[in-house]
Amino acid sequence: MCSIFGMFDLQPGDDLAALRQQSLELSQRQRHRGPDWSGVFVDAGVILVHERLAIVDPASGAQPLRSRDGQLALAVNGEIYNHRALRAASDYDFTTGSDCEVINALYRMGDDAADWASRLNGIFAFALWDSAAARYVIARDPIGVCPLYWGHDAQGRLCVASEMKALVGVCADVAAFPPGHVYDSADGGLRRYYHKPWRDYAQTRGHDVSAARLREAFEQAVHRQLMTDVPYGVLLSGGLDSSLVAACAARFARHRIEEDDHAEAWWPRLHSFAIGLEGSPDLAAAEVAADALGTVHHGFAYTFWDGLDALPEVIRHIETYDVTTIRASTPMYLLARRIKAMGVKMVLSGEGSDEIFGGYLYFHKAPSPEAFHEETVRKLDALHSYDCLRANKSMMAWGVEARVPFLDLEFLDVAMGLDARHKMAGAGRIEKAVLREAFQGALPDSILWRQKEQFSDGVGYGWIDGLKAHAEQAVSDREFAAAATRFPHNPPASKEAYLYRRIFERFYPGQACAETVPGGKSIACSSPAALAWDPAFAQAADPSGRAVKGVHQQALA
Repeated sequence: MCSIFGMFDLQPGDDLAALRQQSLELSQRQRHRGPDWSGVFVDAGVILVHERLAIVDPASGAQPLRSRDGQLALAVNGEIYNHRALRAASDYDFTTGSDCEVINALYRMGDDAADWASRLNGIFAFALWDSAAARYVIARDPIGVCPLYWGHDAQGRLCVASEMKALVGVCADVAAFPPGHVYDSADGGLRRYYHKPWRDYAQTRGHDVSAARLREAFEQAVHRQLMTDVPYGVLLSGGLDSSLVAACAARFARHRIEEDDHAEAWWPRLHSFAIGLEGSPDLAAAEVAADALGTVHHGFAYTFWDGLDALPEVIRHIETYDVTTIRASTPMYLLARRIKAMGVKMVLSGEGSDEIFGGYLYFHKAPSPEAFHEETVRKLDALHSYDCLRANKSMMAWGVEARVPFLDLEFLDVAMGLDARHKMAGAGRIEKAVLREAFQGALPDSILWRQKEQFSDGVGYGWIDGLKAHAEQAVSDREFAAAATRFPHNPPASKEAYLYRRIFERFYPGQACAETVPGGKSIACSSPAALAWDPAFAQAADPSGRAVKGVHQQALA
């Protein structure tokens, strides 16, 4: 994982030296994403800057990646998990061992960018320049695991960057580049390349997937994403999703240790990491899971004041004012710093499972399989603004890459192709039962059947309660009464939301920046549409899972 910056549509009269310097300075704003090396490419029509976090092929994979003939230049943030198969099917003259170089190879194999981009299984955001054709291609992975923003400067030049902070003050129209899309300057069009039949519930109706097939598909996803040449670990909150990731990773790590003469070395022994307030549910559950899996476990406690002190930097890094994202990003940001200090550069995480399998507690109220399925699709479509944004930017603030096996594209096809009637919860059936059943025996029952606990709750209920109490003191009644006047777009609905919005505006002023953050009421991380499932939702709307009364074991009063 790295960062990219690109400036396109340069004109013959432009001062390339000055624009090169400006591009370097703007890219430097996101250098935390790539502290290992910087690369710059300048041509008559483009400037590309790359800040590298070396995970795969550290010795020769420096970017921008050039073709042997010098015509192609490629800057990528991401990992391509099926690169070996794509290499084997290509006669392209590769110059490095980088997994990302297959993008140049695919470009050379076909003219339709939307067609060849759809062949990539990975997480990525890239900008490719073809000097012979004076053509550029920009694309983002289907789910939006890797962030990407774009906009135009005052002279109309198109700029792209991994994080919004690199474009603030330069592009008045800054916006998120949409996931699953490709922009090709050859036709000037932005097109969706990621199309899946499972988006329509009718295409999944009656379709079953055996427990063995579901388990195998996920194990394969974890195995693919262990592609690394540097020390790695797993995030282990003690919840179902992170514990399943850890269980699969531990199995593959054991195989590597058995084959390795240096079995006692720090790596490839699997290390796991957790964080929470002293005495939090997650810290206790993570210990149980780690003991069962045999990981080398590191549980870190933070105080409420540690989190509160970090809030401004957290919001600056994650580039959002969404309440639940900030609540969860803060402990993750603190954990990433600890992980970085231990020399780990990549971790596996459990994001995406709740969206695929309906794991949030409000899914207990889904009125039908079709409504359930449609909500999972809505949640997947929004992930790039919420959990993917949190996991990526909170970790990359300290140069740690987070990978998300549940969002592996091959596994996604298997899991989302399953008829939602098999995923339904309620009437005594726990959420994500189909996933739990598939992994029977892989984890202690207390972990395998642990109720869904959102990360911002699981770190300790005092975290959210303390944030609400602090906001009551930090935001006056008079300020809050004028919230809609000061913030007409997505006006804050609580003093806590007002506090975060006020901090966000310091770093990201203007309407365009505000519009990169979605809005609308939510209960337990629901989409606004799901509030219609239960009349009580509208009155109890809060992103905490404890807001779902009658379902969460420690629901809010």
